[in-house]
Amino acid sequence: MAAAGVGAPQRVLPTSPNWYCSRCSDASADGSLFGFAARNNICLLVVRSGVPAFHGELVGHTERVSGFSFCHYPGQSNYCASSSDDGAVKIWNLQTLAPVTEHTLHQNTISALHWSPLVKDLVVSGDDKGIVICYWYNRNDRQKFFPEPRTIFCLTCSPHHENLVAIGYKDGIVVIIDISRKGEVVHRLRGHDDEIHSLAWSPVLGEEGLSSRPEEGQEDAVNGCPLEEAAAVTKGCYLASGSKDQTIRVWNYTRSRAVMTLKLPFLKRRGGSIESAVKERLWLTVHWPRTQPTQIFSSCFGGELLQWDLTQPGKRKWVILGSSSEGQNHSRIVFNLCSLQSEGRELLLSVSMDRDVKCWDLATLNCCWTMPSLGGFVYSLAFSPVGTGCLAIGVGDSMIRVWNTLSLNNHYDVKTFWQGIKSKVTALSWHPTKEGCLAFGTDDGKVGMYDTHSSKPPQISSSYHKKTVYTLAWGPPVPPLSFGGDGDRPSVTLYSCAGEGVIFQHNPWKLNGEAHDINKVIRETNSIKHKLPAHTEISWKPDGSILAIGNEDGSIEIFQAPDLKLLCTIQQHHKLINAIRWHHDHAAQPELSYMIASGSNNAVIYVHNIKNVIENSPESPVTITEPFRTLAGHTAKITSLSWSPHHDGRLVSVSYDGTAQVWDVLKEEPLHNYRGHRGRLLCVQWSPVEADYIYTGADDFHVHKWVPAKQEYSRPPQGKKGIELEKKRSSALKPKTKKKKKPLGKVPSVPDISVNGGEDATETPLEENGLSDQEEEKEQEEPAGRPFTEVHRDSPTCPPLACAPDIPKPSVSFRTPPMRKDHIKPGSDSSTKRKKPRPILPLSASRDHRSKEELHQDCMRLAACLHCQDQEEDLPSHSGDHVHLGLFTNRPTLYRLMEAEGKSHLENGHPELFQQLMVWKGDLKGALQSAAERAELTDQMVALSPMAGYQAWVWTVEAFAKQLCFQEQYVKAASHLLSLHKVYEAVELLKSHGFFREAIAIAKARLRPEDPVLKDLYTSWAAVLEKDGHYFLAAKCYLGAASPYDAAKVLSKKGDPASLKAAAELALIAGEKDLSVTFSFRCAQELLSAKNWVGAQEVLQQNESLLGHRLVFCLNELLHKCLHERSPVQNRSPSIPCYHSWVVRQNCPFIERVTTVWQGIFGVHTAEQAQNVFEQLQTIQYPHATSNTPPQQLLFYVSHELTLALLSHQTASWEEAVKAILGAVSQSYDGGNFTLMQEICNIVLPRGCDYLREKLDSSDMQSLSAYRSLQAFVAYGQLYNLWWNLPGDSLASEHARLTSEVCGNEQPTLCCRSNCASASNPAEGVHDTEAGPEKFFPKRDNNGTSSETDSSTNSSLLKERQTLSSCGVLLSEEHAAVQSAQRDISRVQQTLADMIHQHRKNNLQQSTTDEQDLVETQLSLPSLSQNTNEVSEPVSLPDLMKQLTEVNQKLAEFPTSIKDLPFPDVLECCLVMLHVGAWWAVDLDPELQERCLHLLQKYKGTDIYKKACRKFFT
Repeated sequence: MAAAGVGAPQRVLPTSPNWYCSRCSDASADGSLFGFAARNNICLLVVRSGVPAFHGELVGHTERVSGFSFCHYPGQSNYCASSSDDGAVKIWNLQTLAPVTEHTLHQNTISALHWSPLVKDLVVSGDDKGIVICYWYNRNDRQKFFPEPRTIFCLTCSPHHENLVAIGYKDGIVVIIDISRKGEVVHRLRGHDDEIHSLAWSPVLGEEGLSSRPEEGQEDAVNGCPLEEAAAVTKGCYLASGSKDQTIRVWNYTRSRAVMTLKLPFLKRRGGSIESAVKERLWLTVHWPRTQPTQIFSSCFGGELLQWDLTQPGKRKWVILGSSSEGQNHSRIVFNLCSLQSEGRELLLSVSMDRDVKCWDLATLNCCWTMPSLGGFVYSLAFSPVGTGCLAIGVGDSMIRVWNTLSLNNHYDVKTFWQGIKSKVTALSWHPTKEGCLAFGTDDGKVGMYDTHSSKPPQISSSYHKKTVYTLAWGPPVPPLSFGGDGDRPSVTLYSCAGEGVIFQHNPWKLNGEAHDINKVIRETNSIKHKLPAHTEISWKPDGSILAIGNEDGSIEIFQAPDLKLLCTIQQHHKLINAIRWHHDHAAQPELSYMIASGSNNAVIYVHNIKNVIENSPESPVTITEPFRTLAGHTAKITSLSWSPHHDGRLVSVSYDGTAQVWDVLKEEPLHNYRGHRGRLLCVQWSPVEADYIYTGADDFHVHKWVPAKQEYSRPPQGKKGIELEKKRSSALKPKTKKKKKPLGKVPSVPDISVNGGEDATETPLEENGLSDQEEEKEQEEPAGRPFTEVHRDSPTCPPLACAPDIPKPSVSFRTPPMRKDHIKPGSDSSTKRKKPRPILPLSASRDHRSKEELHQDCMRLAACLHCQDQEEDLPSHSGDHVHLGLFTNRPTLYRLMEAEGKSHLENGHPELFQQLMVWKGDLKGALQSAAERAELTDQMVALSPMAGYQAWVWTVEAFAKQLCFQEQYVKAASHLLSLHKVYEAVELLKSHGFFREAIAIAKARLRPEDPVLKDLYTSWAAVLEKDGHYFLAAKCYLGAASPYDAAKVLSKKGDPASLKAAAELALIAGEKDLSVTFSFRCAQELLSAKNWVGAQEVLQQNESLLGHRLVFCLNELLHKCLHERSPVQNRSPSIPCYHSWVVRQNCPFIERVTTVWQGIFGVHTAEQAQNVFEQLQTIQYPHATSNTPPQQLLFYVSHELTLALLSHQTASWEEAVKAILGAVSQSYDGGNFTLMQEICNIVLPRGCDYLREKLDSSDMQSLSAYRSLQAFVAYGQLYNLWWNLPGDSLASEHARLTSEVCGNEQPTLCCRSNCASASNPAEGVHDTEAGPEKFFPKRDNNGTSSETDSSTNSSLLKERQTLSSCGVLLSEEHAAVQSAQRDISRVQQTLADMIHQHRKNNLQQSTTDEQDLVETQLSLPSLSQNTNEVSEPVSLPDLMKQLTEVNQKLAEFPTSIKDLPFPDVLECCLVMLHVGAWWAVDLDPELQERCLHLLQKYKGTDIYKKACRKFFT
């Protein structure tokens, strides 16, 4: 992924560098790039002395990258190499960021890598078994060497001798091999006592200039030979090595001796001493810069960097980098150093455990810049509403970053907060008014607040959630915190929503107090008795008046503050809600602030406008099932949403499909799609101060800042889950090779333990349980104590391996059970032959098979013991060889025999025999206790335990149940608890481990039916089943828990017609009529989309209250059938229409057909019945149709309006009938379906609409206005029909004539569309004194007919003349004025938007900005009164605001009836009437012609003409 190019991010916070690698970062030879290993990829930065820039990533490895090196051969700076734990060594081309070649010759983990600086195609690598592989990739040649049987920690190729390679080992040995002599060890350097972390060759050839006495006791020998016998083949140079033994040694390798030993100083911080754990956590890396041959740079204990002057006399040879000011150094150990030349300066780059990449100026030893990085998934982003440009980032590495995105001096000005956080940061929210107050939520359920302006630890709420915190939000207090005066309660409180489905309200003044569950307030206010759904999202309207809560079942509930009265429920989504966002409240149109966008585990985003619900505040909650807008395009779950604060109706969404999408919500159009991430996107924020920038975070450990307008794509990738994008992210080039099993007791070396201390991003199957989804990235935990150490086989002793708090290491136990001695004889059939039982007294029995002399001696000793004078005397206690005689002597001796036998049984791994011996002794309690301590209780011992008493039996059964739990035998453990009558404990045990079926069986059998435990079992199991998608079984559980309401809801989650029908029937049986109505209507809509009207009516007839909807569906069916009969077309739909076999007369009018069916089938006979149904349907409001509304849905909207019209017709409510017919016609007009509009007029109004005028009350101005609008639409349809029935050659001749007269010699295809408007615009002819209307229309004679027409057409001309005369109702000057004012408002708003965009563009080009630029900037934009032919003049912001105010005042003067009711475009109708009259050679009524020309001249505009041309010429 290259940063340069279209669609690339502007800034990136990358993944943290990998830890504990000898060379995982490097700088290119030309000084332009710096690369470091980050998880499975390599991150590349463009290095500058001021600020770095993200260049791209090298993606291809499938496991952790363990080594990285650029090619430093002259002219080959475009190549680099990398090694990985997947066993591959890859060669990369930096221009294409793609691999050139690779090899997989290593069979073990690769631990070191280097590209030879003298051979352009030689890459040397080593693994932890001591294998060294040299690979010449140009000729595909490779050689394998095995110089030492030790673990390689680092290696480096000589910059002076192309055949020499220095290798550092884990046990402290450094060897130099010659690859031209088959990897022969030419020098062996001994002196270090621990791991070699780094090697660095001197940049200067020769071994002079460093005068220091050698180490004491150092032999001048090479491999045990005198120096004079080991002559160097070539001239040598110095070699520096850094080791975990806290020393740096400079070697004269030709003499195999250290000329200088540098001991790391113990640097005290703030007067404190260095802890032992810090010393043991040391990683000592060294770097020898090319331009400074007498200087060495190294790391130190706590993250400091040291400069060593090798020529400095005395002990203190070091200087600390960044000592001029505090805070420059790293805070943890440094792993890699490298240097480069950039802009004439020598720069040093360092990577550290503190996740920072730092750049140092070697001339001043000060830090130039710091690049922060991320060590986990980016779960949350939040911009501060008070601190301008402060972006808080919640990361899975248990830290919070606060990024000052507007910093001019440092583009990566990031502060890190980690105190008090022990888990992933999954939610963030800034206080709306208090600067620096940041609330956070974590994966372990904690909620806290940070003061980002201080260094104090955070305040943690005393109320913990049980699961991951999903969302935090600040809002007004609700009861009980809303009680009291203003001074006694906070103005805003903190709300947290977590995975267990509970929302807590925290008092920010008393976080240590108890948080309140808002479900209690919701229940009390709304009198809810059924179970509330689990909450997953919370969002307050910006003004704090309305609260939206998203639920696990896909519903969204809207509450009114402060009592949380339920206003409505949005039943749109069918899966868990992940994101809810309110539109900002500073839009140009105030009604936009009532828009709410939501995203769920479905891939569709729904936007609802709930203005009517909020303003009307219904007495009972309303259910909304139709969205205002639908945004479809993503192919996976929606994780986050963000409205643009700079635009109206502009939304950005992120999804698991790996992309971010910008939408124009009002037009339902996708605008820009960002595909820069390589993982699933988790969060998004639109910058509140930079309108062109969006920030996104993903599970690829990155935060990207990008520009929407620069994206190459406009919509997400299509196909299942974005196949190509999935391949791009996966990069799984080959399967993981199976490694050999390590022997027991080995402790892995440090590099094998952690990638970069962050989350392991191993993909796991996703489940629908919220934001983190159970990716469950494996985070390593700190060990409780120091692990056991291993004695190395190669050396007599080995220093203990350090146990650092930052490096988790597994503890290793050396207790190895002895091998059993039951050998099977060769050739015997062990599967069929019965095994011989083991002897309980094997020692005693073995003593009876010795020689005769020894057996005689045993008899003599036993006789002497038994028949001596002192019969009380026992065998000597020290006679261990004769303990087997205890079987024939007294009891104490027998006990010693049993002790010896028992000890032998334990050593051989047979504890059951030892316990049996203790039972024989009569020590049953001791046997039971011993077995319990070893977790070796058996069913037999439990059966024997009652012999020791009741209390011993109870204790044994409890201990055995505990043991069975550790062995994961939970059902058996529960059975034993039942033997103690611990029914509740047994049920809880099974429930806590997911054995719900068994737990319910026990509870049903042993507990009372009304016991609340049984209901809790059912509901808990139902919740688990619901999460896993087993909806039918979950419904049974809810029914068992006497909660049919929840059973019906969970059945409906599938969303298919069968499930919705079953849910509706279940709800009806349970008495939940409102819920049954909702599901029945949803099921009917699904069946309607499949054109199954029969099935839809069957579902609706179950509820009597749905009679109105049945009438709508009936009319929809008849209308669909009628339209199909009037204009039969080929059915492209995969579903065949399923009509009813209603008997109706085919030749009768459509209204009569519908009325006949209503009366005969549905029993609607009387006006009273019709009135009741009308009142029921009138409360349902559907959104206005757009060009994106599906045809089937548009027809349903029209059917609803026509049903209202027919019901009004039956009740003689003519005013309502006119409004309903007008609604049906305007829906078709708004949907862009002119054919449907004409058909509706012809079907519903076959005789026209004049008869309706007689029915209306002349004093009712509202109904008269509606009638005029309806009359206008009917005339508009006739005019539309007349246009397309022009003579066959009219349009062609029109284009040709326009081309010759207007376009000159230009091609017709280029100018016909652009000049049609001007040619058919008689208004310009009136305005122009040199050309009248006759310039553009044919000449006519005195009789009013064209000189070219034939007399045979007179009859048709007369008919068309009458049609044109009837279209005079379209020439309404009032409506023309209103439409002109509305166009002026839109034009001014567009001009303002262009001015703001130009101002921002100018600000980006200037280094400093002035707050008054927006007022002073003059843009050359046309004013409202100018024509397109006039020269444009600058318009200032005050002038525009003045124009906008004047137009708004002018618009406010018009009556509401004219502004609210729809009406065709008047100027468009003027143009078409003049044009049709001209081409039909029909004399327009002079008054009509004069009105047309007057309106066109008064309200003219080029955009109007172009719009009319586009509509009628295409």
